[in-house]
Amino acid sequence: MASTGLMEKLRSAFRRWSALPPPIPDLTPAPVIPKIGLALGGGFARGVAHVGVLKVFERENIPIHCIAGVSAGAIVAAAYASGADVDEIAKVGCAMRFADVARWSICRLGLMGSERMAAFLKRLLKEVRFEDMKIPLGVLATDVATGEPAVFYEHGDVILPIRASCSYPGLFQPIRYQDRLLVDGAMSVEVPALLARTMGATHVISVALPMQRPEVVPSNMMQVVNRCFQILQHRAEDTWRRHSDLIISPDVAGVEWDGFKSGIEMIRAGELAAEAALPQIKKWLGPARSSARGLEPLPTEQLAS
Repeated sequence: MASTGLMEKLRSAFRRWSALPPPIPDLTPAPVIPKIGLALGGGFARGVAHVGVLKVFERENIPIHCIAGVSAGAIVAAAYASGADVDEIAKVGCAMRFADVARWSICRLGLMGSERMAAFLKRLLKEVRFEDMKIPLGVLATDVATGEPAVFYEHGDVILPIRASCSYPGLFQPIRYQDRLLVDGAMSVEVPALLARTMGATHVISVALPMQRPEVVPSNMMQVVNRCFQILQHRAEDTWRRHSDLIISPDVAGVEWDGFKSGIEMIRAGELAAEAALPQIKKWLGPARSSARGLEPLPTEQLAS
């Protein structure tokens, strides 16, 4: 009798449980941490402004998943990715002069050779191979035969790709790599935002150095050539802007392309531009620091200071 009563209770409990509606699954996405990619554009001496951006990111503990660079941006990106201290990079950038990376060596392909840049980079970088970088690094040059970007990352020597990415047409002799002739990466892509995306970034912050102001009148042949390239790149900005989630533009429009003497001012301009961008970056990071599952890209937002 006791056994019969127990079975009846179990059947009754099962009927009540079966009549309950199925549980509603929790579809609320878990908090996630974005993978921030930093894309640094070219600008020769004005590339020192990138150091100011890095100083602010480091001070505010902004995590960088990967970093990519073109031309001067490639030098700063490689130095930081290799583990060089940001203050050390700033010191080198402010003391740098044209003769540190170039020497007159006139030939049919250019006025200067960049062999000195190799020695300069070996002193500046803590690592010289992509696979040994502390932060994943990407460098972009341009294939002068096809006009297409030549992309370097993941493995191999970094010195030659950086020299290629900095080989300003006409001024520097192109770099031969395998069966290709490579020149300045900014000739095909001014800011390597897509490369940072390819390297796994879910949120790409592009640092673009603005065209010089109209009142900065060219006074020699190289300044005329440089301004012409700036005009062309300005008209082709959409090629990298559409791959950027945030654009930082340090106010260095009054600095000449070879204005190394303005290093301290350019670093400060980079700091101010990065500080203005912090509220948006912290919105990405704020609710998501407890997870590392990745995040879908947000709509493109632009910031210029």
